Amino acid sequence: MEKFNAQEFVEQQVKEIRKIVGTKRTLIAVSGGVDSTTCAALTHRALGENLLCVMLDDAFMREGEPDRVSRVLSNPPLNLPIKVLNVQSRFLNALKGLSDAEEKRKAFRETFYKSLSEAAEKEGCHFLVQGTIRPDILETTGGIKTQHNILSQIGISPIELYNFQVIEPLTPLYKPQVRQVARYLGVPQEMSERQPFPGPGLSVRVVGEIKIDKLESLKKATTIAEEKLAKHQPEQYFAAIIDNTEKPQNSICKHVQEIVTQFLNVKSRQVTARILKEKATGIRDGLRNYGEIVTIKVQVNSQCYQPPIKNLVALQDKIVTENQSFARVLYTVQEKLQKKPYLIAIRAIQTHDFMTATVSEIPWVTLNEIAEEIVKSCPNVSNVCYDVTPKPPATIEME
Repeated sequence: MEKFNAQEFVEQQVKEIRKIVGTKRTLIAVSGGVDSTTCAALTHRALGENLLCVMLDDAFMREGEPDRVSRVLSNPPLNLPIKVLNVQSRFLNALKGLSDAEEKRKAFRETFYKSLSEAAEKEGCHFLVQGTIRPDILETTGGIKTQHNILSQIGISPIELYNFQVIEPLTPLYKPQVRQVARYLGVPQEMSERQPFPGPGLSVRVVGEIKIDKLESLKKATTIAEEKLAKHQPEQYFAAIIDNTEKPQNSICKHVQEIVTQFLNVKSRQVTARILKEKATGIRDGLRNYGEIVTIKVQVNSQCYQPPIKNLVALQDKIVTENQSFARVLYTVQEKLQKKPYLIAIRAIQTHDFMTATVSEIPWVTLNEIAEEIVKSCPNVSNVCYDVTPKPPATIEME
């Protein structure tokens, strides 16, 4: 395989962007993620002052993120011209009442592009540049999940619907190559090496219906999880929130309990398996599998049993192999005696190209610290679990 050359790629794309755009004013949507930031730096090199960066403050960014990101992007060395648009109410209303992951992604996409279309019209822009990369296209066209930034590849005409032409300079690249381009362009390390953050933001980490209290708890849990997990350097790490309601106990739950009992060599009365009412996005046979989430708790001497993470991943494999309706296996780190409305799932993975991923072996001391802080900071959360499911059969994000 030919070695990727970031300089040659940038020079080629700068020529191509100038050829398409000419001297016309152009808009780019930025989130602070490595893809959109790299794309903005590349396009700014090509177009200079004819580029306007727009950040949509959509209610689904992390705590303090809009101010922090706009400050980094607008200051040296990037000096990008940026406007932050507060569209929180618009997005919350658009996603209100939706529980299905695909419905939420499509509602987000429609609101996203309508907001950008209005901004483009106001600013006199006829082109929209966006940081779409190869996995975004592969996952959407492959039927795994709809990425919000995919239009023409699935037959949607941005010119007809939104009155702008979309330019996507990064579509040949995977994440490691995007980072190489970012470094070549002088993107600050806090951006070039930043862990990926989905375009729809925390909306895809609220499993099921988005409620204000649920979203606020997720923001608190996200801050805690990211601060504690960063030192272990997973490729991606975050928190997700799920309604803490389960289906009635059935034969599948009993079968899972039997597997756990034998695999971990514990007593059956020490094991609890629950199948949650909400579902999560997974992958089976290369296609999207909107499957069930099973939680496991093993309690020994009034404490949650904590075997090596690699053993739990192997246990997950056995459970999912024998129960193909499952997309996720969550293992309980801590659980309050009094049940609360929500459950937090912690996710940490290692990956090269984000098409496959393994579960990070985070030390139990860190997982315990995270769980302790979350249940203290989020009074409506009573369960904190670790997601021990690789990709596949799970996707990296919950939805």
